[in-house]
Amino acid sequence: MTRAEFTRLIDHTALKPETTKDEIQRLCEEACTFGFGAVCVAPLWVPWATKCVEGSPVRIVTVIGFPHGNTSPDVKAYEAKLAIEAGAHELDMVIQIGLLRGGNHGGVLDDIQSVVNVARRALPSKILVKVILETALLNKDEQKIGCQLAEKAGADFVKTSTGFAGSAATIEDVGFLRRTVGERLGVKAAGGIRDLVTALTLINAGASRLGCSSSVSIMKMWPV
Repeated sequence: MTRAEFTRLIDHTALKPETTKDEIQRLCEEACTFGFGAVCVAPLWVPWATKCVEGSPVRIVTVIGFPHGNTSPDVKAYEAKLAIEAGAHELDMVIQIGLLRGGNHGGVLDDIQSVVNVARRALPSKILVKVILETALLNKDEQKIGCQLAEKAGADFVKTSTGFAGSAATIEDVGFLRRTVGERLGVKAAGGIRDLVTALTLINAGASRLGCSSSVSIMKMWPV
């Protein structure tokens, strides 16, 4: 893997609640400088990030129902609509984790489809939908069902974590998600990726995208 191929897999991320406008601008400038594939920002910052990366190939990712997923499908759909109108190219949505753990698979399917349906109506470009399962809170059977529901709903990716549930993306979880979805969906690893070895190991385990807030530090570890 070349340096350029690696950087394009990174969603350079700033989702802490205390993030400022200046920090979003710096995030975007870093993405343009290092060639990261995307920046991932809260919905509030999508218009500003869109302006900051204008003229570059950097994509705008935002989050829906973040960080706990406990909003209704209608609210998530509206949040997705506003984000797309503001310039988002990709939506990382948090599922209703309690419904999945409680066995309400139809409710989870409706939840994911509410966002996917909005994304599919967006023209002219396809809006990618990534489904955050929060793997640290799920056993393997629940992770498998979550993947199956994401695929059935028409999502493009499954994603390990928000980074706010107290556990990082693990090699075991990434490998399990990849084996479950095969090559049909992408797999995004996020949470606790702070060094180059971890990032490359997760890619080798099956991740096709990385969500990182330590992206610049990681790139400084790249061999010259």
